[in-house]
Amino acid sequence: MNDRASAMSAPPARAVAVFCGSRMGDSAALQEAARAVGRGLAERGLTLVYGGGRIGLMGLVADAAVQAGGRVIGVIPEFLAQREVAHEDVSELHVTGNMHSRKTLMFSLADAFVTLPGGLGTLDETVEIITWAQLGLHSKPIFICDVDGWAAPLLAAFGATVAQGFTSAESLDLFAVVPDVPALLARLESVPHAVQAADRL
Repeated sequence: MNDRASAMSAPPARAVAVFCGSRMGDSAALQEAARAVGRGLAERGLTLVYGGGRIGLMGLVADAAVQAGGRVIGVIPEFLAQREVAHEDVSELHVTGNMHSRKTLMFSLADAFVTLPGGLGTLDETVEIITWAQLGLHSKPIFICDVDGWAAPLLAAFGATVAQGFTSAESLDLFAVVPDVPALLARLESVPHAVQAADRL
């Protein structure tokens, strides 16, 4: 773990875990949205918790938060530290032994969760954190930021599980869909510090 002295002396802030791609994707609008999220979190005094890399959309979110003077905590498993190019300029960098410990640490550090565009890893993190809420393991807010409608196929898949009788309709209330970054940041401004439940993950 790399803890900078300035970060260690800072007062605790509400923290938001952001799930997003380790690739850039093809949309300039989605790339700018990632930057806007990082910058917006920093401007509101919210700590960014993310996957620890400096490439793809995750790198854009982190760079924007760092450049805006925000506190950024990266969490990356050792085997991905080179593949995803671990970000050395963040406030804290935690290197974990495996993917599960990465997810568990990100969960414990965060007061809320945000999904931005990404690939299979982002979908995995999103579905898992919603599933943990469904199982009663936490009640932290979860937001899917549907910039330019990128999340429509994901939301349709969730709806299909309800239509086919595999998920209760109430489960769709475990997360909120917001249409753009300003709407997301407005919701995050009111997120309280989470009351941590016993670790049952």
